[in-house]
Amino acid sequence: MPIEQRGVDTIPESERTSGPRDLVSILLGSNLCLGVIVFGWLPPSFGLDWWASVSAVVAGTVFTAPLALVSLRTGTNLSTSSGAQFGVRGRLVGSVVGLLLALGYTALTVWIGGDVMVSVLGRLAGLPQGGVSYAVVYGLLAAATVAGAVYGYRVLLAMSRVLAVGMTALLVLGVIAYAPDFTTAALPEAGGYLLGGFWPTWLLAAVAAGLSGPIAFITLLGDYTRYISPARHSSRRVLHATWLGLMLGLLVPQLFGTFTSYAARAALDYAGPLVDASPGWYLVPLLLAASAGSVGNAGLMLYSMGLDLDAILPRASRARATCAVAVVATACVFAGHYAWDAQSAMTSFVLLLTAIGTPWAVITLIGFARCGGVYDADALQVFNRRARGGIYWYHAGWNVPATLSWAAGAVVGVLAVSLPSYEGPLLALTGSVDCSFLLSGLVGGVVYLVSAPGGVTPPASAAEAAGPAACPTETGGGRA
Repeated sequence: MPIEQRGVDTIPESERTSGPRDLVSILLGSNLCLGVIVFGWLPPSFGLDWWASVSAVVAGTVFTAPLALVSLRTGTNLSTSSGAQFGVRGRLVGSVVGLLLALGYTALTVWIGGDVMVSVLGRLAGLPQGGVSYAVVYGLLAAATVAGAVYGYRVLLAMSRVLAVGMTALLVLGVIAYAPDFTTAALPEAGGYLLGGFWPTWLLAAVAAGLSGPIAFITLLGDYTRYISPARHSSRRVLHATWLGLMLGLLVPQLFGTFTSYAARAALDYAGPLVDASPGWYLVPLLLAASAGSVGNAGLMLYSMGLDLDAILPRASRARATCAVAVVATACVFAGHYAWDAQSAMTSFVLLLTAIGTPWAVITLIGFARCGGVYDADALQVFNRRARGGIYWYHAGWNVPATLSWAAGAVVGVLAVSLPSYEGPLLALTGSVDCSFLLSGLVGGVVYLVSAPGGVTPPASAAEAAGPAACPTETGGGRA
């Protein structure tokens, strides 16, 4: 299969051959991995019992699905598409947010996958549990991830189709393997509620675990839907496919992580207790889940990072950009293993990126509603061609009200966040409850609506080119 040549340029209609079923496959297959499973460990580690943990995970899931419709109309990734609201240069805000999100999740996936692989190989083959072993395993996972990401969308889609079946079987076997030791009681080793009370801790879990998965996709969904033709597949079918893919691909593995956390008594760490509690017959399936699943998930994240860096540096090819960010992600993996506490690092990363990313997503969705899903795809590519002008040029390529609205929402979110090592001053106004993602989205959206009351209307030619599929409420069928 040839290496994908497309960067963030507009995908022509002749190449938009994917459908809603492909979208479900890639969202399901790529997320049935330890990098997503481990987020289900956070609520038990916060001191919640089984039912409280499950409700927290479910409450936060499936938040970003409508963003999938943006790239369905534009034919390019979401950060580039956001140029319609932020300006063709201002869309760099989305590229940076997407780059940071994908960077963190790539590093996390390789980190937890590598840790489980080393522990399993220690039990199976007596592999030393020292730094050299971790370095070799991390390096192998990173190399395999880079290979998949460089080859691009088609290879990742084929991999996801296989993983959707294989990883589902491995998770079913995992339920059987860990069921005898399962308990619904809170883990005593967690030391009680992390934030001192039930509701503050539960809300923290809903954001850090339930909302973390959807937030990771605020810039990723467009990487896949840009290959779906709006002329052949309706917005409703694509939206339903996105919801289904996110629900199955995020909720199922996270609940598996929650289930195994109680079974393995994994209060302070996940990888070690998971392997120690595994029966001998499940070690090989667990090794496969840690290796193949991690490569599939991290490959998609790295692919998205390459696109975002390509959007920031138009002269860099997608393949070169992917290799460059792979080096940074691998460095983060080693830093995570040797320098950070797993629970604190994951929680801080998720909450901060949620506070920063949510107002960007809200503003992009407001813009989508305002323009009725009709974009001037050619005008969105002005920055990539190193040109000037177009209806999204605004002021030197920046829509100042949108950019300032995002900044206001992000600042409020950071000031209202509650991290293991930092508490924002606005927590005093919310009863010490972390409402950072709600406040950041609300402030960003309201400021944008007030400061930029009108939207940019594409020329008639753009609407005519989009055709009937441009209407967000169009419900016509399409081959799935």
